[in-house]
Amino acid sequence: FFHEQLAPQRWQDTPSTAIQEHDVVIAFEERIYDAVVEDLQTREPTEDFKAIHVICLDTKDNPHEAKLQGRVALELCWLLEQTQDLDSEAPELVERFQEEQMTHTQIKVLHQICYL
Repeated sequence: FFHEQLAPQRWQDTPSTAIQEHDVVIAFEERIYDAVVEDLQTREPTEDFKAIHVICLDTKDNPHEAKLQGRVALELCWLLEQTQDLDSEAPELVERFQEEQMTHTQIKVLHQICYL
């Protein structure tokens, strides 16, 4: 369901078949999120035409913020993993999650459903 990136890699070099194995992609910078969404929208659709949820948890690039947002991302992943129907439940879940997180930290959460 979830895959952790162990080292930097070029998203655009990843074959569609490998991307299709993932239900959710989380980016920690808005420019990366935008690039992923744009890439998914320009790829040739596959036969399965599967939904992929692209989420951005915009994070300041420093160790303290990275540690905090890592925990936030883990919490979001746990919530998404518990859904019965990710495609129908994720939009509302992500919106609710952002509202709850805004009481603790000023986090900007973006969510886009792409199909591949």
